[in-house]
Formats: sequence, C-alpha cells, structure tokens
Amino acid sequence: MARFTLPRDLYHGKGALEALKTFKGKKAMVCVGGGSMKKFGFLDKTVNYLKEAGMEVELFEGIEPDPSVDTVMKGAEAMLKFEPDWIVAIGGGSPIDAAKAMWIKYEYPDITFEDMCKVFGIPSLRRKAQFCAISSTSGTATEVTAFSIITDYNKGIKYPIADFEITPDVAIVDPELAETMPKKLVAHTGMDAITHAVEAYVSTAHCNYTDPLALHAIKMIQSDLVDSYNGDMAKRDQMHDAQCLAGMAFSNALLGIVHSMAHKTGAAFADKGAHIIHGAANAMYLPKVIAFNAKNPEAAARYAEIADFMNLGGNSTEEKIKLLIAYLRKMNDDLNIPHCIKNYGADSYPADQGFVPEEVFLERLHDIAVNAIGDACTGSNPRQPSVEEMEKLLKCCYYDSEVDF
Repeated sequence: MARFTLPRDLYHGKGALEALKTFKGKKAMVCVGGGSMKKFGFLDKTVNYLKEAGMEVELFEGIEPDPSVDTVMKGAEAMLKFEPDWIVAIGGGSPIDAAKAMWIKYEYPDITFEDMCKVFGIPSLRRKAQFCAISSTSGTATEVTAFSIITDYNKGIKYPIADFEITPDVAIVDPELAETMPKKLVAHTGMDAITHAVEAYVSTAHCNYTDPLALHAIKMIQSDLVDSYNGDMAKRDQMHDAQCLAGMAFSNALLGIVHSMAHKTGAAFADKGAHIIHGAANAMYLPKVIAFNAKNPEAAARYAEIADFMNLGGNSTEEKIKLLIAYLRKMNDDLNIPHCIKNYGADSYPADQGFVPEEVFLERLHDIAVNAIGDACTGSNPRQPSVEEMEKLLKCCYYDSEVDF
C-alpha cells in the first residue's frame, strides 16, 4: 500500500494571499525570514488579513537561510509562550522549513532534534495548531511537501525531516510574491525544482499519481525557467506553479542522491567562507547523477522518457540520456551556474578557483560520502551506491569529470 498526501487546501493565482481572511482561529504566529516580505508589503498584508479573520497575531522574524537547530528551538519556545492555533510561515524554503520543525517541537516539547529526524517517525500533529505555508520562491515547494531541511552547524550537516505529518494544511501559491525574487534566486530555485521533478520520476517510489505531476513540471520548467530568469514576469508566474507541481510529485515519490549529496555538501565547507547553495548544488550534481543512475536499466528507460517528453530527440536510450544531460548543462550555462564544486565561487557564480580548496575537499570526502549514503533521500534512488562509488561520484562533481562507473 502506498500513500499520496497533499495539503487540504491550495489557493493559487494572483491575490491568493487574501484566503487568510477566511481562516478560523484565535491566535496566529507568523514565521518569516529576512526583510524581503516586509519590504514588499506582503508581511503587513498577511498580518492584516489574519487580524481581519479575528485573530491575535505575533511575529517570529529573522529566520536565517539554511535555518539552524538553535533557531528551531527558539521559535518553538516562542510558540509555547504564545500558544497559537495557526502557524503561518511566509517566504522562501527556509522560514517554512524552520516553522515546520518548530511546529513539531511546539506540539511535543520533549522531543529531541534527533527524534524529529527519524524518517516518517513523527507523532500525530494538529493537537495544538494547524499550519499554513505561503511560498515566495519558486523551487523548494515546501508549501506542499512532507519535508523540512534543518542545518546542524556544529556538525556542518543539513538534516532532512521527512513525515507526512508536516505536510501543511493550507498552501498559498500566489505568484505576486515570486515576482520579487532576485535573478540569482530565480536560477537556483528553478534548478531545484527541475531536480525535484526528475528525481521524483525515476525514484523507486514513483507511481501513477506522481508521474504526471513530475513530467508536466519538467515541461513547464523547460518552457519557462530561462525566460523567467531573464525577466519575463508571465513566465515567472508560470514557474511558481511548475515548482509546486514538482513538489507534489517528490513529496509523494521521494527523491534521490542528488539531494543526498546537496544536503551533505551544502554546509560542509562553511568554515571556508561560504555555503554551496542548495539549488546550485542540485544543478551541478544532477547531470552526474543521471549518468550514474543510467547504469540501472529501469532508470535509463525513465530518463529517456523524460527526454522524449521534452522533445530532445535521439534514436537510442543512450543518446536520449546524453541529450538530457547536455540540455541540463546548457541550462546551467544560461543561468550562470557553475558545473562543478571546483569552479563554484563564494558568490555562487562560476570562478576559475572556487571557495573549496582541492585538499580540503579530498580531506573531507570520505565523511561526506558516508553522510550522503545515510541521508533520507538515498533509499529511494534507483541505484544504490557504495561508499566508494559515492566518493567517486563526488569527485566527478568536484572536478566536472565523466561518470564512467
């Protein structure tokens, strides 16, 4: 038996934020990140709509990119004091992911972060509060997913929390929020979205309910991402829907080792002055993982189906996969994303020498590989790598070398 879970309600299209006026409750805590939602007026709108619905509203502000365990604990403490019956998270993936984890700790104050990370092991929520997610970026789709990514900075590791319990009750997908994204964020979130869709389509947990969502998301992203990056706001609006469809697919079909590797490399070199931004990591690793997974015949056939759906041409499965890889690499070029860690600059743009020195990468390689194998996303990858194979694959992602194993 399999399960397919989405939010109870999804409000979409311009003006969807007004759905907050219809919420029933007494208290709402609004969780938000930096200043962009305030700067563009969306935070004030959110608060005013909730007040119009008759609620007392409190803010938890300043949730950082790649939210930390410490931030989660502080937010949960604030919720325990305020006692909201609605948790409303607005912004990119970071504030929504953080708020999901806060929600767990709010409902179960004695739970540890380690227990929260047990895959599909969270006890029943909604004893105290319901959850609404309002996305401002077009990539993570955390507004419709059963996932949250939290960083333990003491260990330099990003941990996925995975459980259908943290799928939001309400998702608001209003493209007006996404129109405020800076260009670099459009690129990174867009490549995160296509990675979600591709990994969902080849996942061992894919099914008839997830496949159409994944394929249609891929087709939309192919049509809309680069133009959205170049300032076409109609395409930007389309991308906001496309990433949400990709999220619906992967939340139920799960992901693969592109995400395992991105999770475990993202903060692994923070002491060298930068993070490998999640969407950029996915963009760099996806072509390499496709080449690795394509040694599995079933995965190869499904990658070829994706290439056919994108009308990329090719007369054989092998040729179609090569064309798919080439297309994704060209997208990286069009979006000014580097092809490998070696050339990943501190500002996320291509550089002759990136911020991760070769000797540091090689020194940490084994531990990163072990952590990636243990990531929650590895189990649904179509080809299960050994630690040695993961090390070789990560080297290919560092040097941009061919995957021939």
